[in-house]
Amino acid sequence: MIVYQSTKQGFSQDVITNNIENAILDMFRSKLGHETSKREIESWKNSMMYMENILQDAEIPSDCGVMIEYQIPQTSKRVDFILTGRDNKQTDHAVIVELKQWQTSEKTEMDAMISTFVGGAKREVPHPSYQAWSYASLLSNFNESVYKESIQLQPCAYLHNYLPDDVITNEFYSEHLKKAPIFLRPDALKLREFIKQFVKYGDKGKIMFQIENGKIRPSKHLADNLAKLLNGNREFIMIDDQKLVYEKALLLAEKSKDKKHVFIVEGGPGTGKSVVAINLLVELTKRKMFTQYVTKNSAPRDVYRSKLAGTYKQTEISNLFSGSGAFIKVKSNMFDALVIDEAHRLNEKSGMFKNLGENQIKEIINSSKFSIFFIDEDQKVAFSDIGEKEEIIKWAKHFEAEIVFEQLNSQFRCNGSDGYLAWLDNTFQIRETANTRLDRTEFDFKVIDSPSELKDIIFEKNKINNKARLVAGYCWDWVSRRNKNLFDIEFPEYNFKMKWNLNDYGNLWITDQNSVSEVGCIHTCQGLEMDYVGVVVGEDLIVRNGKVLVNPKKRAKTDSSIKGYQTLLKKDEQLAKDKIKSIIKNTYRTLMTRGMKGCYVYFVDKETQEFFKNKTELA
Repeated sequence: MIVYQSTKQGFSQDVITNNIENAILDMFRSKLGHETSKREIESWKNSMMYMENILQDAEIPSDCGVMIEYQIPQTSKRVDFILTGRDNKQTDHAVIVELKQWQTSEKTEMDAMISTFVGGAKREVPHPSYQAWSYASLLSNFNESVYKESIQLQPCAYLHNYLPDDVITNEFYSEHLKKAPIFLRPDALKLREFIKQFVKYGDKGKIMFQIENGKIRPSKHLADNLAKLLNGNREFIMIDDQKLVYEKALLLAEKSKDKKHVFIVEGGPGTGKSVVAINLLVELTKRKMFTQYVTKNSAPRDVYRSKLAGTYKQTEISNLFSGSGAFIKVKSNMFDALVIDEAHRLNEKSGMFKNLGENQIKEIINSSKFSIFFIDEDQKVAFSDIGEKEEIIKWAKHFEAEIVFEQLNSQFRCNGSDGYLAWLDNTFQIRETANTRLDRTEFDFKVIDSPSELKDIIFEKNKINNKARLVAGYCWDWVSRRNKNLFDIEFPEYNFKMKWNLNDYGNLWITDQNSVSEVGCIHTCQGLEMDYVGVVVGEDLIVRNGKVLVNPKKRAKTDSSIKGYQTLLKKDEQLAKDKIKSIIKNTYRTLMTRGMKGCYVYFVDKETQEFFKNKTELA
């Protein structure tokens, strides 16, 4: 969506008459339907004056196109300034200019990231060259007019207040500077010459029209590269009922061109829900269907995006992955398909404060012709989780969608042991099964006597292939978040002290080469797996006289997953107690099913430890 569009001549008139910010704001309100900040309005006023100076050259045609604040479809990202026209060979070009009012910055140790004062505080943000290039990449991979009509995109950045230093143009950022050159305060004439290489003749709005009205679907280049990365990757090979669900989903996606379909796939831990989901994302993209992989938690998205990317730039496939709250204002049937993994984690409201939208399930089904929900209701681990089969059915019926069901049963985690999963359910007293004792020959499960011993085991297992991690229930405050000299989880009597996973690794804690030294939680490992998992069970789960009990008061103060418990306790005490019991038990059940080959557990509470030890002995 283009907020403001004109020719160079029309743009110049709006600037000269001191009306440019008002002209942009009027169109902003009309097209986006909301207001913006005074800071952004002021930035329009200042930056557009600088761009007007750049364009005051007779060799830049008066009928070239000017687009301001072009919103990239299905993202919240807006391109500051685009100039369109033709070069000497009559090739169509769009020059993308990322505008910044920065004056200083600081180099970081992260690729393409730089630190500067923005939004009232010092923040780490993408380097302007990387930002401009990433926007061009999204357009070239998803806007059908851009890649079919061979519109050449030329990204750059213009920091009109920034004096040259050895930071913004540091060699560390050289790869990104080559892809999108940066122009600073003294470089106005250089930027003008850069533009003149590509915009020699006007286009009478043709290129702007093509970009604005281009269908949103993945390019063949993107689809082919994605398929190559998946092909032969053993992590994503499907067998048995995984293949059945995959093929059925592809058939339903084709049928959904004529009628909306909702496909609900239930499956326990390790049944391959994510494997099928990623395979579907790739194949549907290959079939030129506009598809996204959706999860509430960002960790699975980031890990699978990283694994798919390989040597391919992650930004180029980033638009294939989305959070579950991104569909609030999406037009009906905008997507051909949405693949919702970990659907049990969906929420009613979206946003940081859970105050946006109406219902994520409703919004997802509305947004797509075909929606496939992978769900395991026994992995609901927060009060805000509403992902249940009946809730999905309710909204599917609301949209008159055809509903199809399937089950994933084959166990590929926990050494393929269905007995281990049944034993967990019985031992946690989630449901009664015949597995009252665990046969440890099926799966390497051990109750460990001390946290330091548990740590040693996991560190040793991790030397094999970096696929062993420690996780814990959220019973310790994250004090190291603000003070890196502090430790979060400490047992002085065992000489044990470790930190929760740091922000340094983002959501790639489970795969980073150095992160074994930190402890993960449910939010960084749910939906993912490792070979060996070590679990620290806090005092929020205890056993007394053979009965498994929960104590939410032992949860950390910073744990948001049980937010709402106290409120519900006042309204409906029994419902609140049943729900908190389910959440805490589900959390540990989920943590203890992350291991492909083994699970080792330390219980803080000694009576609980003895209870689980006894349950592992053969009858």
